[in-house]
Amino acid sequence: MKNHLIKKFGVSEKGAKNLIKGIKSSFLLYFINMSPVILIMLLSEKLLYNKNYSKALIITLSIISLALLFIILMMEYESLYNTTYKESANLRVEIANKLKNLPLFYFTKKDLTDLSQTIMSDVESLEHAMSHAISKVYAMYFFLPFMLIFLLLGNVKMALAIIIPNACRFLVLLIFKNNNLKANKKYYDIKRENSKKLQEIIELHKEINGFNMNEKTKKSMYDFLDYSEKIHFDSEKSVVGIVSLSKLFSFVSLGIVLFVASDLIIKNEINLLYLLGYILASFKIKDLSDVSNQEILELFYIDEYVKKIKEIKNEALQEGIDYELKNFDVELENVSFSYGDKKVLDKISFIAKQNEITALVGPSGCGKSTILKLVSRLYDYDGGIIKIDSKDIKNISTRSLFDNISIVFQDVILFNQSIYENIRIGNLNANKDQIIKAAKDANCLEFIEKLPDGFNTIVGENGAKLSGGQRQRISIARAFLKNAPILILDEISSNLDIENETKIQQSLNKLIENKTVIVISHRIKSIEKADKIVVINDKKIEAIGDNNYLLNNSKTYKKLVDQSKLAENFKY
Repeated sequence: MKNHLIKKFGVSEKGAKNLIKGIKSSFLLYFINMSPVILIMLLSEKLLYNKNYSKALIITLSIISLALLFIILMMEYESLYNTTYKESANLRVEIANKLKNLPLFYFTKKDLTDLSQTIMSDVESLEHAMSHAISKVYAMYFFLPFMLIFLLLGNVKMALAIIIPNACRFLVLLIFKNNNLKANKKYYDIKRENSKKLQEIIELHKEINGFNMNEKTKKSMYDFLDYSEKIHFDSEKSVVGIVSLSKLFSFVSLGIVLFVASDLIIKNEINLLYLLGYILASFKIKDLSDVSNQEILELFYIDEYVKKIKEIKNEALQEGIDYELKNFDVELENVSFSYGDKKVLDKISFIAKQNEITALVGPSGCGKSTILKLVSRLYDYDGGIIKIDSKDIKNISTRSLFDNISIVFQDVILFNQSIYENIRIGNLNANKDQIIKAAKDANCLEFIEKLPDGFNTIVGENGAKLSGGQRQRISIARAFLKNAPILILDEISSNLDIENETKIQQSLNKLIENKTVIVISHRIKSIEKADKIVVINDKKIEAIGDNNYLLNNSKTYKKLVDQSKLAENFKY
């Protein structure tokens, strides 16, 4: 049962155990709720012919039933609500931890809005189902067969009069299940699309205003929202149709029970109290079936939400063993990689040695940044091998690998915290003096000291209050602070002026001592003194050497140098 619930709803092992507790308490509650009917039918003879005995018995059993009802209601509340809220919190943490450990390429396939909606909206929907539907539906699965046997033992005709119409109710749900699931999926997808479009409008508000697209964007969004509401209405219509048809059988059930009951009374095949018990049973089972139908439909409704949660939880992690790396040469042997069907690297081989600067150059889109992502295992390569300390990095745990690599990518991500905290991410154990020194080495002090709050300045969402160059220098300061033996730099000078680029270059000269440095830059001047320059073109390595060698032996490198000089001489 536990494994079934984990597989079916994507809950944790503890969550599944709590659901089982909820099922048990809901089953007991159903049983206590039906206890008047059961008692009437079991004690009908005594209640009819022994008045004194009946009065004392009824009072005693009533008190016991009320006491049990109170206890079971408390049990059900604890198992259905308190534990459910704890499980939803644990589930969000579990999903967040899983996302934290997934490789970067996973996020290139997924929309970030979709992932955030899974953590918040999907878990919330599952939370509601856990507290209001799952336990009660499963408890009903166990309770109805029990009641079926009990009613059949009393009177077969009355039992069938109650059971057959209610069975038809649930049959209706099964018949229309697929239609309902399709309608729910369509509405689920359209809600996701709504979130994506709204986030896109918020993120691109400067472009929308700048190109005078307000009216066009507003009309497009309104039209889409109208379409969304139509899809919502269609999905609700499918539910209304199922519920209406299902409820029809519940009213038919009462009519059939009364018809059969009158016939049995006329033929004197059942006593009055026994008959009353069956009529009460029909009403209570009708009420339980009404509630169960809604709860089953809720399980249909959360089907897509649960799929999204399970999709993340079942995503494969990058495996590896913790190693204490001692040598930091990075060796690539016949490395190939594709984005889907598009091949971007084909049998790339070179060695980036420790205590040297290895620069990667080539036309835009040739795969330079991809190589850096493969080396840092943000992506896993398709073919060949990448080794550090003579070990295949696919066999090294990401924790061991990331401990030894500092990365500064072209697209800088900052948290909406202070500059101090954003730099401290490089080394959470660093003291204030170390953080200030890292900022100084990365040429950050110049602009930080001009800010009213200095290091305590809140940078805004993704550093919105800072310029592109300032954001990049903070990212570089993180790398200085981490001081890892492998340093990866991707277009660190793209948002820096010449003066700041020179200062950063001077700082790097201190940083690279005894380190493996792999750098990408479109500004050839910033890497012309690199120990090794790897020229990549058309998915392959065209040439490897220093600046002088490549000027004479690589057409691609000579072209890049000429283009770089032209760009530096161009004045606005």
